[in-house]
Amino acid sequence: MLLAIDTSTKQAGIALYDGARGLIAEYNWHSANRHTEELLPLVAQMLAQAGAAPHELRAVAVALGPGSFTGLRVGVAAAKGLALSRGLKLLGVPTLDVVAYPHQAQPVPVVALLQAGRGRVYWAPYAHGPGGWAPQAPYALSTIPVLANTLTRATAFVGEVTAADRATLIQWAGQPRAFFLAPALAMRRAGYLAELAWTRYAAGEADDPTALSPIYLQQPDGAQAAPAGAIPTGGQAAQ
Repeated sequence: MLLAIDTSTKQAGIALYDGARGLIAEYNWHSANRHTEELLPLVAQMLAQAGAAPHELRAVAVALGPGSFTGLRVGVAAAKGLALSRGLKLLGVPTLDVVAYPHQAQPVPVVALLQAGRGRVYWAPYAHGPGGWAPQAPYALSTIPVLANTLTRATAFVGEVTAADRATLIQWAGQPRAFFLAPALAMRRAGYLAELAWTRYAAGEADDPTALSPIYLQQPDGAQAAPAGAIPTGGQAAQ
């Protein structure tokens, strides 16, 4: 059984997954920056409600970001702690990959978004390519108008897209180029993280707890970090 943890942003989630039953349990909630206090009690509650014991866990997955510095630190630290203390396999998955994962059947390119605060978003474009469904450019941190100016064709926006973001994208890019799903369909879910991680676990993959680190696109003080030269798609992540 695999436990998935996502505290990348205020939209947090946890899930239980295994190969025989698939998704066993899932909690998704809006946290008022209280990830530290909420996470482990909710994990214990979910395990109890699912009739599962901690010793049944074989792996723990964690969303790596980009996202909130504090939120990512809480989730990654908890996942590493569980992996090391219980001998579990550890699997890291970029958060934007989790956002984009359920939208592979969209007939247009998909842009996955996460809120970064101060009018900015983390984002990446996704499409099917030679290597399958994957980000088509490095993860980015920018304002919505900057993002809108990159559009060259109709695009579906998924993830943490606010009403203000929708209005700005339509204003800058035009209605034909900005396509939106209903919020419940576009939201990020811990169950998607669990499913992505289970695929890696079933293939015999795992990450090194001493080397795995969050994906930060900005420093804790809000200053933008130097852009990474490669797109992390799982496994080792560039800080």
